[in-house]
Amino acid sequence: MNNTDKAIRDDFPIFGNISGVYLDNAATSQKPQCVIDAEKTFYETINSNPMRGFYEISLAATKAVEDARNAVRRFINAESEKEIIFTTNATSAINLAAYSLSAELTPCDRIVVSVAEHHSNMLPWREASRRTGAELVYMMCDEKGSFHDDEIERCITENTKIVAIGVVSNVTGARPPLEKIINAAHSVGAVVLADGAQSVPHEKTDVQALDIDLLAFSAHKMLGPMGVGVLYGKRKLLEKMPPFMTGGEMIESVTLGGEVYAELPHKFEAGTLNAAGIHAFKSAIDYYEKTDTDAIRQRELELTKYAFDGLSRIKNVRILGSEDYADHSGILSFTIDGVHPHDVSEILSADGICIRAGHHCAQPLLHHLGVYSSSRASLMFYNTTDEIDRFLHSVSTIRERMGYR
Repeated sequence: MNNTDKAIRDDFPIFGNISGVYLDNAATSQKPQCVIDAEKTFYETINSNPMRGFYEISLAATKAVEDARNAVRRFINAESEKEIIFTTNATSAINLAAYSLSAELTPCDRIVVSVAEHHSNMLPWREASRRTGAELVYMMCDEKGSFHDDEIERCITENTKIVAIGVVSNVTGARPPLEKIINAAHSVGAVVLADGAQSVPHEKTDVQALDIDLLAFSAHKMLGPMGVGVLYGKRKLLEKMPPFMTGGEMIESVTLGGEVYAELPHKFEAGTLNAAGIHAFKSAIDYYEKTDTDAIRQRELELTKYAFDGLSRIKNVRILGSEDYADHSGILSFTIDGVHPHDVSEILSADGICIRAGHHCAQPLLHHLGVYSSSRASLMFYNTTDEIDRFLHSVSTIRERMGYR
């Protein structure tokens, strides 16, 4: 391990407490000490309900939440902090959007969802279709995870009202032609929700430059704590959307005859927020900005190439998706001839290597690709080539250990 690797890994206390190789970063990332400390400090010094009290620590808790909101706004280049809504995770953010946007859907309308979506960006739209009668159409990709112009034209038609698309696939790491899809959707007046759970942690995201209408992502996949998500939305769109949940804090006034909802973003933040987690999320964003997201992206690209090239050289291993490592965004899903992915995962676990095996909450995509399960190694900038070497060596021995010659 070189000095750069050591300096990075020293920021993450878990690596001093485990001997294994963690390659399940697409599921959740590890947390630097500053994030852990920030959540602890919140509970030790300003623990109180934000937005509710006028006493000192409640005002401090409110400021902590709003400081984090502004950090998120800056990180994705949103126009206003009013466009940043805190949720519990990306799934809840997408459900919020699907429920609220479906208020104006009719049976004459169309919802377009890609076949490559995580279930969290598919099932909420399926429910919206069931509630409203709107047509649900799936945009299909090829075997490499790419979407072609004729398929985009087939799906996005004059009656399309919503297009839901992941920025990066959690199975293949493939990126759809996002700008082309957004332009096609906007040309017919449709709203685009982008699932950024696998993209925001790994690359610069500029929602204004991309002209994204809605973007969902989670803190826990980008060095932050579990239990915090974000829904970004254009202010004019959010102002028209009804709230997903009602109750405390999201109202301006309530009488026996009716209610007036609070202004953005609080209209969509019913109940008590995970203020300590949100405060810690700001520390995660600060860490990204201190480290430099361009440098992170370059390091992860180099690690992806190293792992992709090594995995490609192992006989009887098939990598799902593109043959170009740069198209994988640090995600390598693979199968081994004659070996079930669960067995692959168990053998690697016995060797101290943590990967994911199964359908990755994307069953329609796997079925479309002709497999029902796969193994997945996913990288983060704090991984090292030494760890990848351990992973590759273990993978290379699996068929023999399963009795193949």
